[in-house]
Amino acid sequence: MCTLALIGTALSVGGALVEGQQSRQMADYQAKAYKQHARADAQSAAFEQGQERHKQDLLLSQARAQAGASGVGISGSPTEVLAANARQGQLDIKAIQYGSQLRQNNLTTQAAISRFSGKQAVSASIFRAGGNLVSGLSGLYDPSRAVTFGKSAFPSAPGGGLY
Repeated sequence: MCTLALIGTALSVGGALVEGQQSRQMADYQAKAYKQHARADAQSAAFEQGQERHKQDLLLSQARAQAGASGVGISGSPTEVLAANARQGQLDIKAIQYGSQLRQNNLTTQAAISRFSGKQAVSASIFRAGGNLVSGLSGLYDPSRAVTFGKSAFPSAPGGGLY
């Protein structure tokens, strides 16, 4: 009977520890996925910025060509329009960068939270395993079956109480 109780306690303790390790592995995997997603977002934003720059270059070239074809000199008002368009294009590119950076920061934070969660799961499993061990071992102790060594050198008190 005692052997079965010890085996049960050992399995309970081992199960709690394994569960904690599995939780940590899952959290680490999730953190890795968040990091990969952040890198993919950075690559996507870089591509999108390149596309936006190319689009802005084409628009600027078209505006210059139209101004030249119309016989208007490239000074004064047309220059101001071209400069305003270039500034707006840069703002669009900066907006893409900013949005990407926000998403990357969010994913990096999620990765850190996931790693922390995994560490917490391991700690919790250690405490749970310790609790299972103490609980299992305390269930094995039966005071009525405890070994006693000899009798007391002192006479028992009358009525079983203390003097």
